[in-house]
Amino acid sequence: MREKNVKQKNRLRLKRKLRVRGKVFGTKDKPRVSIFRSNRYFYAQAIDDTTSHTIAVVDGKKNTIKANQNDVKKIAILFAESLKAKGIQEIVLDRNGYLYHGVVASFADSLRENGIRF
Repeated sequence: MREKNVKQKNRLRLKRKLRVRGKVFGTKDKPRVSIFRSNRYFYAQAIDDTTSHTIAVVDGKKNTIKANQNDVKKIAILFAESLKAKGIQEIVLDRNGYLYHGVVASFADSLRENGIRF
């Protein structure tokens, strides 16, 4: 991919990120779950925006789990267990500018299957 196309693609993702981020806000009872995906790994964290603290984290790189649709379901199971251990049943999903399909949709669906509402 040409460098010009890469810059354009990143700029458009940042615009989507700011647009989505302006609409979602997390609290202690209903934290914002921000996701990040690279070509290799997938990360998610639950954030309380009122105090700017991270409540729970799951790291695909530490667990040596790749960022494909099947492996992201394993990450979602670990993350749902971590949230339930902290007493959180409901979240707000911040897709961080990524389109809601593929890996992101698989992660969200797996969270729902494991009892997390949003």
